[in-house]
Amino acid sequence: MLAGPILRHTDRESLTLWLVTRDPVSVTVELFDGDNPILSRKANAEEHTRLRVGQLAWLHLIRFQPDTPLPASRLIGYDLHLTNADCTSAGRIQDWAPHLCHDGHTRPTFVIKPRLDRLLHGSCRRPHHPATDGLVRVDQELANAASPNDRPALLLMTGDQIYADDVAGPMLHAIHEVVQALSLAQETLAGADLTHSSALADNADTYYHRDRLLPESEFNEDLTEKFFGGVRKPVFTTAHAGNHLISFAEVFAMYLLVWSPAPWQLVTEAMPVSQPDDQARYRREQEHIDRFRATLPDAARALANVPVYMIFDDHDVTDDWNLSALWESTAYDHPFSRRIIGNALLGYLLCQGWGNQPAVFDELIEQCAALLPAEAPREDLDAGLQDELIDTLFHFHHWHYTLATEPPLVVLDTRTRRWRSEVRRSHPSGLMDWEALTDFQQAVMGKDAVVVVSPAPMFGVKLIEMIQRVFTWFGKPLMVDAENWMAHRGAANVLLNIFGHPKTPKHFVILSGDVHYSFAYDVRLRHKTDSPRIWQITSSGIKNEFPNSLLEWLDRLNRWLFAPWSPLNWFTKRRRMRIAPRLPEGREAGERLWNGAGIGDLRLTPDGVPSAICQLNSDGGGTQFHKGREEEG
Repeated sequence: MLAGPILRHTDRESLTLWLVTRDPVSVTVELFDGDNPILSRKANAEEHTRLRVGQLAWLHLIRFQPDTPLPASRLIGYDLHLTNADCTSAGRIQDWAPHLCHDGHTRPTFVIKPRLDRLLHGSCRRPHHPATDGLVRVDQELANAASPNDRPALLLMTGDQIYADDVAGPMLHAIHEVVQALSLAQETLAGADLTHSSALADNADTYYHRDRLLPESEFNEDLTEKFFGGVRKPVFTTAHAGNHLISFAEVFAMYLLVWSPAPWQLVTEAMPVSQPDDQARYRREQEHIDRFRATLPDAARALANVPVYMIFDDHDVTDDWNLSALWESTAYDHPFSRRIIGNALLGYLLCQGWGNQPAVFDELIEQCAALLPAEAPREDLDAGLQDELIDTLFHFHHWHYTLATEPPLVVLDTRTRRWRSEVRRSHPSGLMDWEALTDFQQAVMGKDAVVVVSPAPMFGVKLIEMIQRVFTWFGKPLMVDAENWMAHRGAANVLLNIFGHPKTPKHFVILSGDVHYSFAYDVRLRHKTDSPRIWQITSSGIKNEFPNSLLEWLDRLNRWLFAPWSPLNWFTKRRRMRIAPRLPEGREAGERLWNGAGIGDLRLTPDGVPSAICQLNSDGGGTQFHKGREEEG
């Protein structure tokens, strides 16, 4: 076992498990109601999909369908018996992955909750950040649950589950060793100085200087020429592009290394850099990666013991992904940058998106099976098939999904269906276009309550959004990550009109991440007696934080500049809304933003109303957001 099992889409009729093995194993699933066996059966061909990602790497998705519905609100245990081609069995989970079982249990367990009474949620898991991994706190919450009712219904990972564009030197070294040890499929590269991905590991610029390898492109926009003098500029705008992942093998290896402790056994210590500055940085990052690695058994146990749902944000692919029409045309018109983005999106499909609602991806997985054939593995991916699959991924519009829970859970794709600016191609695009927003409205129309996952907050910190607007006006949106719901006039107006529609849900809970700090707002429509009740709840990051002193100043300035009496409120697009920030316990009076890596913990009443909004710190403690008297304008 190289990674997993991770428990994915699960309800009373189906159980979805994601795992990666060295061998092409068959899988027998055992299910238990408490200690009582429910069934034991080998997953059949329709339930078990295998893709060969390398000579020694098999990706499995098990969509197991029990003969009778699984019990709700009860503790269900599961076990997997893995058998390879010569009928050798690896035994039970406690034999080959004992770290996945909590104390007192001989197998992973989960609870199916048709009603969403408790949700854990968070975003932004950056392995080399100094903070403790928030998934460790998830594991502690699962272990400490006194009964099935105390368990969370779901774990929602709301964006930036990996940082493909911001990789530590020691992590990149580990990636290269895993690629080599498992003989992951390599690829030819078009439009690059390197012609083959196998040359990446030994290239002199591969550590901390990959920006020299990444593609550049000419910009012809007036504003760009004004500020950059018409010179060539990197396609990838992240400030951390020195270790940007390039090949599909690198992307897949990173997923193995962030989900599981097992592949780290293939990694040896090394110092693959020679410059003194690079060596000092490598040593600093090594300390953070070592601490991340030490807690991976806890993180893996969390992912095996609660249903997990995911959605991408920019760092799962690259910083500023699809931020503007200009960025899109620049990135997708270059064969090398197109391949880099496509490889990251393919990694997301196989390691994240597929498990959310597997049936939606059947046709895509057929293409993946042609690229990654089980019976005739290739050392190199077929370039034509790879480009064809990537093109299909770029035109795929079903990354979003809805769960038929109570209340319904609607997860939005805010990255691939953008509303491009009508003012200038370099201005930020709307996070969803008119058609996508219409689909969203139809999904929530007529519901009494709904929980929505929007990776970027629909209602963010006004001062930060104002700063982004100013930088956009000067033609520098990429410098401040200027993408928020209010940045595009058309998208903002349609979104606010949805909240004002008479058939919109009475209770509207919005869960977000992205920003590296946490907050909660109560939102109502002005001048409307039957306004829906809206809660904007943001938890970020799982393993990331905002610079603390800067955040304190932004929090303070935001309170001063956008007080209820401030005329600046009338220059914001959301002036039709009345926003009341909730105040976190443990902060000075009036402070609204909480800065600490961890996980969000939301409790809901049967009516879909938040009864408790908490942020659980990864290293213990946390806060609860309480209603305050203060309101923004």
